[in-house]
This record gives sequence, C-alpha cells and structure tokens, in this order.
Amino acid sequence: MVKRLVSIARSLRKRMTPQEVKLWIRLRQWRSERIKFRRQVPIGRYVVDFACFDPKIVIEVDGGQHSLDSHRARDERRDHWLKGQGFEVIRVWNMDVDGNMDGVLTQIRDYLEGRV
Repeated sequence: MVKRLVSIARSLRKRMTPQEVKLWIRLRQWRSERIKFRRQVPIGRYVVDFACFDPKIVIEVDGGQHSLDSHRARDERRDHWLKGQGFEVIRVWNMDVDGNMDGVLTQIRDYLEGRV
C-alpha cells in the first residue's frame, strides 16, 4: 500500500491544479522562515495536498465537487483521521486561492503563529 500511495503522490505532483500550484509557490517562500511544507504527501492511507510536520498542519485545496454530500462525508472522515494523528486540517476553496490569496495565507499564518 505504501508503494501505491507514493506512486499516486508522484503522479499528483505532476498534475497539480492551477490553484495548488499558486499556493505551492507561496508556501515554498516560507522555507526561509523554517516553515517547510511538502506537497502531495502520503500520510497514513491518504495523500494530502500540502503538509507541514512541524507544526502538524495539512492544507487541502478544494474544488466545487467537495460541496457534494458524498465528498463532504469522505472529507469529514479523512479530516477526523488526520486530526487523530495530531494534524490541524485547513480547507481552502479554489476560488479563494484565485481571488483571495492574501486571505488564505493569513489564515494559514494565523494558525502557524499560534502553534510555532
């Protein structure tokens, strides 16, 4: 299962959404502050969009399909499991990455400053 997830993660890195790419560019800039995010990383049985392991935070960039009941229930199970592993999960919408990047980054920064 681990090899399969690593393969899936590699594939996802090659075909990130435009919003994931935009956010990734900004998150990488924080490395100079010793805040290191990884992209499309396996955690347990999931591959998350972005993860920082110190502090433990996961960022998921969601498209409109995540508002459907079937996706929402899956997301809730996934978030619950990740929180059980000590991760805080922040979900942001594609439209916010496109139209309110500063707000998205402020939300992430506010969380980091409370934990770092």
